[in-house]
Amino acid sequence: MMQYMHSFLLFHVVICLIQNAFGSEIINGKITKEKSMMYMASMQNSSKEHICGGFLVSEDFVVTAAHCDDTGNLSSVVLGTHNLKKVDSHTMRYNIKKCKHPSYVNAASGYDIMLLKLSRKAQLSKKTQIKTIQLSSHQIILKKKKICSVAGWGYTRTGGQTVDKLQVVDVPLINLEKCQEAWNNILPVNVVCAGGYGTNKGFCQGDSGGPLVCNGKAVGVVSFNNNQKCDYPDVPNIYTDISKYLPWIKDILNKKHC
Repeated sequence: MMQYMHSFLLFHVVICLIQNAFGSEIINGKITKEKSMMYMASMQNSSKEHICGGFLVSEDFVVTAAHCDDTGNLSSVVLGTHNLKKVDSHTMRYNIKKCKHPSYVNAASGYDIMLLKLSRKAQLSKKTQIKTIQLSSHQIILKKKKICSVAGWGYTRTGGQTVDKLQVVDVPLINLEKCQEAWNNILPVNVVCAGGYGTNKGFCQGDSGGPLVCNGKAVGVVSFNNNQKCDYPDVPNIYTDISKYLPWIKDILNKKHC
């Protein structure tokens, strides 16, 4: 009974930590090269303020984290710029229809992924420079010191503010067993761990929904860190494992609705 109570209390402590970690900016990164990551998208509220990241996977759909709409205030997507001070709302802003994973309740329970159907097709052309990013078709094979990257407009320090210019940082993948152990074995299913542990690099508030990119493909979606603390090293950063949701994603992309 005592062991059960300890596990029960620990589970709720971790849920509280996760619930305070949402909306995750890039720590110890650098400004992204102009036009280098034109699949990146800014999720914005009704006041046209950045709240989360995302990434374009087809001319109709953006992928982001489901928890980015926990407040119900997500209202539009901005494409085609790395600088959020340079947004032409007539051409760069898209209204959206939200397609949350049907099993999503909160990030602590997993399934933290959402597709957003754009109100019109994104213009993939040399003029706009907007591009899509390919999704990884299989689970990551963890190699020693495998380095991936994550980008966003989030905080550059704990308790900071979002930034106008897109930032990117390299992060090492972390063995899932080691990651589970660091998180006291209370992580949800279908996650990938990278950065924030054994390194001074990772994501922070405002980066949620952005892609973890390995070998040019999106393998994860920024989900949560540890209680909004971005003073790494710390416990590993957590991403939703895209490979586990490919059938659901492909079904929506093919039907063009959810």
